[in-house]
Amino acid sequence: MKLELSRRQALAALGASVAAPWARAQSKWPARPIRIVVPFGPGGVADLTARAVGEKLSQQMGQAFVIDNRPGAGGITGGSVVAQAHPDGYTLLLMSNGTAVSEGLFNKLPFDAQKDFAPVSLLGTFDLALVVPQNSRFKTLGDLLAEAKAHPGKLNIATIAVGSTQNLAAELFKTTAGIQAQVVPFNGTPAVITALRGGEVDAAVEILAPLKSQIDAKALRALATFGEQRALGLPDVPTASESGGALKGLHIASWNALAAPAKTPPAVVERLNHECQVALASPELKKKLADLSVESKSSTPQQLSELLASEVRRWSGVIERAKIPRM
Repeated sequence: MKLELSRRQALAALGASVAAPWARAQSKWPARPIRIVVPFGPGGVADLTARAVGEKLSQQMGQAFVIDNRPGAGGITGGSVVAQAHPDGYTLLLMSNGTAVSEGLFNKLPFDAQKDFAPVSLLGTFDLALVVPQNSRFKTLGDLLAEAKAHPGKLNIATIAVGSTQNLAAELFKTTAGIQAQVVPFNGTPAVITALRGGEVDAAVEILAPLKSQIDAKALRALATFGEQRALGLPDVPTASESGGALKGLHIASWNALAAPAKTPPAVVERLNHECQVALASPELKKKLADLSVESKSSTPQQLSELLASEVRRWSGVIERAKIPRM
């Protein structure tokens, strides 16, 4: 009996000695700079959001958050870096709805967005808008819809590349409204704006942030935004759902979030989530993000997981209905 008791005590002591270094390491986390991999180039909404949030987290946690831009392949390059990183909390992913889109757009990905990442928190949402040139004959969304129904297939709606959030949002808007229109892809937002102002297309669907200066300068006019509520910077512009009818339940928003590699210790994810919630509730960060037309918004890891799953289902359906070939 005594021998058995001694053996149990020895095993317990051994287990404690093995666990102690790991526990101590976790208690000291973060002990060095943390990298946020952004799967887009510098200067875009996602990049600027990551930098603003990273700066606030640095102040709170006493460690630098370093932005690592890895654009390319629809976000796959950046996602692969994080999916393959050591799950120690020192490499994070700036996740977006583009992550969800990729699941339905590509035949084969080097990672599974719902299995290879540990969701941390939503960071913010940002509006998309339907815009026309300031001198357009369409003064309201109703005008545009009436024209599209009177002349099926004649209306042209510009977006950036096929498979982008903007492109799929235009496809979803078209099918939800029950109109026939041509969605015309361009190589980047500047090309969309040029085509719009030059009269090459009738309207465009684009993220609000890069259009805001054009709208403020009266070069473009927003007919509607696609969020659940009116955009922070455009309180006089109605949402598409306000027009009622088939569009009543149409809500489309782009979003950014933070995720870690799968198998990151739950304690690290919990700490990161707490710090994100504190940061995103601060008036200072809220204003910085609002200046980018981003609404500061946090979530629990579970809520982010559910959002990602619902977005994968939604955009896979849009891609299928639009008959966009998988890459």
